[in-house]
Amino acid sequence: MAVIRPFECVRPQAEKAERVAALPYDVYNREEACREVAREPLSFLKIDRAETQFDSSVDTYAPEVYAKAKELLENAIADGTFVKDSDQAYYIYELTMDGRVQTGLVACASIDDYESNVIKKHENTRADKELDRITHVDTCNAQTGPIFLAYRANVVINGEIDKAKKNPSLYNFVSPDGVRHQVWKISEPQSVEAIRGAFEGISSIYIADGHHRNASAVKVALKRREAKPDYTGEEEFNYYLSVLFAAEDLYIMDYNRVVKDLNGYNTEEFMQEIRKKFDIAPYAGEGPYHPEALHTFGLYLDGKWFKMTAKEEIITDDPVLGLDVSILQKELLEPVLAIGDPRTDKRIDFVGGIRGLGELERRVDSGEMRLAFSMFPTSMEELMDVADEDMSMPPKSTWFEPKLRSGLFIHDLGE
Repeated sequence: MAVIRPFECVRPQAEKAERVAALPYDVYNREEACREVAREPLSFLKIDRAETQFDSSVDTYAPEVYAKAKELLENAIADGTFVKDSDQAYYIYELTMDGRVQTGLVACASIDDYESNVIKKHENTRADKELDRITHVDTCNAQTGPIFLAYRANVVINGEIDKAKKNPSLYNFVSPDGVRHQVWKISEPQSVEAIRGAFEGISSIYIADGHHRNASAVKVALKRREAKPDYTGEEEFNYYLSVLFAAEDLYIMDYNRVVKDLNGYNTEEFMQEIRKKFDIAPYAGEGPYHPEALHTFGLYLDGKWFKMTAKEEIITDDPVLGLDVSILQKELLEPVLAIGDPRTDKRIDFVGGIRGLGELERRVDSGEMRLAFSMFPTSMEELMDVADEDMSMPPKSTWFEPKLRSGLFIHDLGE
């Protein structure tokens, strides 16, 4: 049983929403974040990444950076850039990219559901990345970036969303990357209770993206519970900002790999190593090779594309070891190219599918990298199977598009 509840949302004025909405804080490095805030001074990125308000001598994680984030948020509420709805409501957040639509429900999820594994994870988190968002949330007393959750489709929730979308939208704009963002509000009591009740019948919710933000929200809540031994569980800090999508509507893109060298092999020796575990042949088609099925891979080397297919003996039904990212890592990257931990090895990098396979060619042809692998995308079913087994995927297994914008919905944690 999942507790997914409505909340009093802090959100931008309609005429300012387009300018406020920002990509997630972690898609930018510091220099990129500063450029984006300079381009759009109302961007929520200046609150999510308040180091943009300081020169480079101030550390990204300095206390004054988080204090500045709190100040900027409070100022934006005071000057009317943001307003706070006075009723408990759900919101619909619909994103359209390249003609494909995904429709989510904005709500607050329960930290107890996370702790009890009703909300399931598929990725490990790093304490240093958690600490940044813990400090940001705790200092601002608000969650500013929603967690991307998924659930198996429900007819009642679908019906209430379809009904609410017949009303005028709160927001309707196209962001600079061409994605359309539309928002509707669900506040009619009967609809709110229908949605709440439908989620109570759902036994599993899945984190699609945002594991660090999710873990951080939970740790802030646990910290506040410790400081307030008489907490009831109804306080806002016990819940965290989320957008929940029917898993069937979500689109995972390929997450590709580029590697700096052949670990001492020449091209023919490397090909001989590949043939031990994969069938490989030159790609006869035009342009880059997009793997068209599970257990197929593209290899770009010496200006040519090859198709690799995993041999039967290295394919397994194990939810984790059977993933293409695991097969490539276990059978080729680690034993042949000596990349043991892709999280920390500087010889490998990862390229999200949104950049296209031309980016793989560019990085190899420029001499920056020696070879590239194109991947078949991980599926939502694979993700949920891993989470259901309480297991973790290898790093960089999934790339979701389009990205949820920050700043459109804020959850005030209260007193």
